[in-house]
Amino acid sequence: MSDERNYNDNEHTDDREKVCYMCHRTESRTVKTIRLPGNMHVCTDCLQKMIDSIGANGPDFGPFGGFPLWGNNPMNSNNGPMSDLPKEAQEALPEVLDENGNVITPGTEEKEEQPGGPGQGPGPRHGMPNISFINLADLQQGFNRRQQVKKKKERTGPLVDPEKVLPPHKLKEKLDEYVIGQEKAKKAISVAVYNHYKRILAGDRLNDSDDVEIQKSNMLMIGPTGVGKTYIVQTLARLLDVPLAITDATSLTEAGYIGDDIESVLSKLLAAADNDVEKAEIGIVFIDEIDKIAKKNSNRGRDVSGESVQQGLLKLLEGSEVEVPVGASSKNAMVPLTTINTKNILFICGGAFPELEEIIKTRLRKNSSIGFNADLKDKYDEDENILDHVESEDLREFGMIPEFLGRLPIVVTLQNLTSEMLVQVLKEPKNAILKQYQKLLELDEVKLEFEDDALLALTQRAEKKGIGARGLRSIIEEIMLDIMYEIPKDDSIGTVIITKDYIENRGVPRIELRG
Repeated sequence: MSDERNYNDNEHTDDREKVCYMCHRTESRTVKTIRLPGNMHVCTDCLQKMIDSIGANGPDFGPFGGFPLWGNNPMNSNNGPMSDLPKEAQEALPEVLDENGNVITPGTEEKEEQPGGPGQGPGPRHGMPNISFINLADLQQGFNRRQQVKKKKERTGPLVDPEKVLPPHKLKEKLDEYVIGQEKAKKAISVAVYNHYKRILAGDRLNDSDDVEIQKSNMLMIGPTGVGKTYIVQTLARLLDVPLAITDATSLTEAGYIGDDIESVLSKLLAAADNDVEKAEIGIVFIDEIDKIAKKNSNRGRDVSGESVQQGLLKLLEGSEVEVPVGASSKNAMVPLTTINTKNILFICGGAFPELEEIIKTRLRKNSSIGFNADLKDKYDEDENILDHVESEDLREFGMIPEFLGRLPIVVTLQNLTSEMLVQVLKEPKNAILKQYQKLLELDEVKLEFEDDALLALTQRAEKKGIGARGLRSIIEEIMLDIMYEIPKDDSIGTVIITKDYIENRGVPRIELRG
């Protein structure tokens, strides 16, 4: 209902660009469009091509016959569709010539008798086919509900507010309030984001001078599941007032196959920028699960979701003009297209890269030798920070192509969370899990407390799951189920204390009554 209101003839807003119904190009990418009946717009190029294809000698459509452009043509009657064309469209119609080469003025051509009445028989061969039986309103139902790109407006100030571009140390302090550990990753992403927007703010001045042009530095984040890769970027999205899109690489396939086109990662960024192209061109894109597009070892069939996707992402990462569908995940005939320049878009890729540790260990063991000072082959088996030794050679062995790795110059590794870090995750962040449950019980005027031994036992259970901080949430949901169910029954409960025995299923929580 809202879409119909926005595109109503009487309430049509002017902050969106018009899209040609034929070629789906926006008005900024083509010539001016002409508004046809039913709020359908066609650019003059497509209108001329349509008229040229029909020509002055239209085909004979059986019983409908061919009709002249003027005179007896029922499409030119007062009630026909051609009568509603605007003046510009009528002037664009081709001139009709008689057999002697003279221009026929509308209304002065000779009338030819049609056997059996108008519209029957062969008729003159210089007319348009009768298509008046097509209901144009039916064709526009999908068109009127399309999303459109915002018009480019003259901006009074810069796209990025310099006051909101925090220096790296302040941005890291903001991340420390929400993310525990991963100091190296937080420092690297803070520097990358700061340099990215400092480069954009000073871009015009640097490009106009003889200084060296600063290029962007995309980032690759490697770490096991549940260590905070996605959470760091999500927190960054809340702190920055810039468009940020978080997308998944698992659904991407080569163009023409089932799945999302590669350009869909930019479609989400455009949607995050409210379809403002200029604002989207300075945004940040986080592509999660990037390891899922690794090159497959099997040679059977075409690798449409692996190496081919990496090849398609190359032009996006490096910077180029890309045609992006607006409001859809793939290009089709009913979706308008717009052009986005990815030169100033920062790409951050993240993935768990399972079994990468074994590839690193295999490479390191090849360097071991025999002798008193030689490294033992099992030296790296117990190394918890084995990912710190990652090199491009290991990532190529995993299945990433060299061209793709070359466009991600910054490689950051994240480590597994220890028991102490998991306890901090439970208590210290602003939106810690324990704080969320304590807030829920405060609404029932009940205080929730956890003993230190209980927190340690809880983190030990989470470590056995092997899914990092995500395991904490599932365990707390499990142990708090009965408590959240029973507390609303008794208004006398004042405090609930979670003990170690209750975490280990050997007892019950301590209850203290009010007063």
